[in-house]
Amino acid sequence: MKAVNIHTLNGYKARGEKFPVITAYDSAFARQVELAEIDVALVGDSLGNVVLGYKSTVPVSMSDMVHHTAAVARGNSKSLVVADLPFMSYSTENDTLSNSARLMQAGAHMVKLEGGAWLTESIYKLAQRGIPVCGHLGLTPQSVNKLGGYKVQGRDDAAAQEILQDALSLQEAGADLLVLECVPTDLGARITKELAIPVIGIGAGPETDAQVLVIYDMLGFSPRIPKFTRNFLAETNSIEKALANYAAAVRSGEFPAPEHCFD
Repeated sequence: MKAVNIHTLNGYKARGEKFPVITAYDSAFARQVELAEIDVALVGDSLGNVVLGYKSTVPVSMSDMVHHTAAVARGNSKSLVVADLPFMSYSTENDTLSNSARLMQAGAHMVKLEGGAWLTESIYKLAQRGIPVCGHLGLTPQSVNKLGGYKVQGRDDAAAQEILQDALSLQEAGADLLVLECVPTDLGARITKELAIPVIGIGAGPETDAQVLVIYDMLGFSPRIPKFTRNFLAETNSIEKALANYAAAVRSGEFPAPEHCFD
């Protein structure tokens, strides 16, 4: 696999080719992600749940994210490395800039932040300074206490329209990618069609440009496997093969199937 960059992903979208994304939190798994030729390695703040033992992503710190981003970057030289800005690390524009710089210096190629139109000025300033940005809409785990739990978002017309408008605002501000989590399939398809930038779905239906899963979920290691996940390790006795099968299933459109989606 040649080294992946944002132009690679834009090319996939232009040609209608789906691409796989997976989370990674350490050098060993990052190496397996590269061997499986998965285009994007997301250093998610989900490490709080699956690695550090927290009940949510809220306790994850900038130091945690810098540490794990650096480990992933050392283990993977081909995938595009995207790193999450953790809870309250981007509440002001100055915090956003300084903390994004820390992640980029640790080895990230792009930063990801959760939220809608209120982030447009920060995204614009990041883009001006050469820092690529991935937005995150729908279910935003850092807001779980405000949302009242991990619930599907955008099911009524008003909520769906708000998510669409937020997506357009983030794109206009300079976002390069968008993660869309736990929304109805038809909304995932609509937003993907409306946006010029690639849309990465997780529980957002099969029509998004890409799919992302938490690596511990798709290997069956998590105590509770979400509806939108498939246990690829159960189909083989090899982590390396499970990751390769996941990548192939995303590229072919086999995954996600209807049972992994929301109406």
